Amino acid sequence: MADAEVDPIGRPGKKLNVVGMVGLIVFYLIIFFAGILSHKVLRRKSRKDIRKMQVESKTEDMMLAGRDINYFVGVFTMTATWVGGGYINGTAESVLENGLVWTLAPVGYSIAMFLGGLFFAEKMRKRKFVTMLDPLQEKYGKPLGALFYIPAFSGEILWSASILAALGTSLRVICGIDDTTSIIASAAIAMTYTLFGGLYSVAFTDVFQLICIFFGLIFAIPFMVNNPNVEIPLRSSNLTMFMDQEQSYSRFIGKLEKEDAGVWVDQATMLMLGGIPWQAYFQRVLSARDVSVAKTLSFAAAPGCFAAAIPPVVIGLIAMNTDWPGTDYGENLIPEDYKLAVPLTLLYLTPPAVAFIGLGAVSAAVMSSTDSSILGVSTLFTRNVFVNVFYQKATDKFTVWFLRGTVFVNTVIAMIIAIFVKTVYGLYLICSDLVYILLFPHLYGMIAGFSVALILRVLSGEPVLKYNALLKFPGYVEPDQSDGSYGRQRFPFRNLIVILNFLITLSVTYLSKQLFAKYPDLQKYDILEGVRDQKTEKREGLQNEKEGEQFL
Repeated sequence: MADAEVDPIGRPGKKLNVVGMVGLIVFYLIIFFAGILSHKVLRRKSRKDIRKMQVESKTEDMMLAGRDINYFVGVFTMTATWVGGGYINGTAESVLENGLVWTLAPVGYSIAMFLGGLFFAEKMRKRKFVTMLDPLQEKYGKPLGALFYIPAFSGEILWSASILAALGTSLRVICGIDDTTSIIASAAIAMTYTLFGGLYSVAFTDVFQLICIFFGLIFAIPFMVNNPNVEIPLRSSNLTMFMDQEQSYSRFIGKLEKEDAGVWVDQATMLMLGGIPWQAYFQRVLSARDVSVAKTLSFAAAPGCFAAAIPPVVIGLIAMNTDWPGTDYGENLIPEDYKLAVPLTLLYLTPPAVAFIGLGAVSAAVMSSTDSSILGVSTLFTRNVFVNVFYQKATDKFTVWFLRGTVFVNTVIAMIIAIFVKTVYGLYLICSDLVYILLFPHLYGMIAGFSVALILRVLSGEPVLKYNALLKFPGYVEPDQSDGSYGRQRFPFRNLIVILNFLITLSVTYLSKQLFAKYPDLQKYDILEGVRDQKTEKREGLQNEKEGEQFL
């Protein structure tokens, strides 16, 4: 579909679908009012006194829903947070482009949530932290800990942009709405109910949205399979056609070349470990009613996320085995169309009513992740940067309104990126890339490793952001001027940078502590409060441990 980007309604002759528009508006209004009224459902009067013991202010209540999320709502909101439009459209796009063997995000993120529940959920919830940066600021001081907001912000904003871009392409193809309008409208609705209800609204709407996601896509697949333009080998007695389909399945599985093994390992590790340090994840862990709920959310959501990837994987397989010239689409898919796999199969292989149900599923997926990501990154900035570093005397009322203002600004930033960056799966990978390289090691580290890792990652280039590498690792593929493609790394450079990050972080931490311990007079130069007296650390650690025991 070579003219997809210039034709806002998908194909010449396609008109704006008024019926679909009306249905979509009704669907959006349901989610909007559910989000607005959600706090009345979740903030039950019978648990009012318990919530007051759990949170210290109205701001914290808005950020963590009174730390009163139970098993049912918690599992839904944790799963829906990860299963966004980028997850659905990006998975189908990746299957079409590179095959199943390269579609690593579903497995990687599922493992990440399991590891998060195994190693971090209990410790974070027991200590009653509000954000994932709290332990870093407690360990290294507030100014230094606030530095780690940069990769967290980058990852969350790119995540939001990827899922908004996914919805934009879907609405353009099915309803004839241009990308910009659909991105702005969807983001505005998610932002509005988030402004009113905070995590209460986000968690409650996630329940409804996740049901829509599973039902909408699963409901549409049988109609796609039974479309006469879709050929399934077991349904055909023609040997030639069967062999052609076997080739399609070979393409579906994909191929891992020996020289690309390093890239595969690099991406797999990045997704498994880079999927842990996300505020959207820890916000649900920290909002859980108790430690048991916090761990269960991670363990239960991991298989849920994996299961949610099955429908888009099947849709990718169906798209490979479709005679597209025989449909109203009129021609074969080209690589530029792969990001449109989900909306195209819905539009051309299912009846109109089914297509709009599937579109509702994609729309629900987008808002369920957008609201979570925007609230998470806004919470980090409000608490860990603005209040902890710049304005520690801020009143609770002022902080609440500052949080709402931050939600608005971050939503606008995500919308702008979604409008101008076209690839869905590319954004999806970059957000994990940044979080993995820059933030994951600093669950244990400090500024030196962060700075070196940031410089190395920027110099390594990024085709999705359209710039070539200045630092070329072994096996680097040079850009091809003939087709305008950008260069790419085949060496597992992400893992190398992370290892260097760890080594520099640990060595600098050790050396600086030894230096300040041996020469106490130098502590006056510790302007970032990165090195602290061991007796003070021990005393504060015992105090926090005692508070955790009293809380439980």
